[in-house]
Amino acid sequence: MATDFRDGKTFPRRGRDDIGGFLWLARLFDKARAAADGTIHDYIYPCPMDQGVMERWGITADQFDAAIATHTSDDAILAWLEPRVDAAHRAAANAWLRDEKSASLDRQDSEEGVVAA
Repeated sequence: MATDFRDGKTFPRRGRDDIGGFLWLARLFDKARAAADGTIHDYIYPCPMDQGVMERWGITADQFDAAIATHTSDDAILAWLEPRVDAAHRAAANAWLRDEKSASLDRQDSEEGVVAA
């Protein structure tokens, strides 16, 4: 899980990659840790998409920042998030990403050299 994006060749994980059924969580986790470490380079955290996902989950960036301080693995951050976000809120965030933000996801993939599956 890379969190140093200063070389311009290393990127956060894709927004379409899920952890435990949560789209965007992998990317959010990578960017939040990079921001905390001062290695985020030209990425923005929390960007409008980060904020939109967290809003739909019902959590704040401050809550997420506090969580990443002690939950340092995918499994640990998922274990922290799951009891806080019910299935309906997770589905709403995923649908928002897939339906309303798919062009943004496509653009990110293109900019980061991801070949569509």
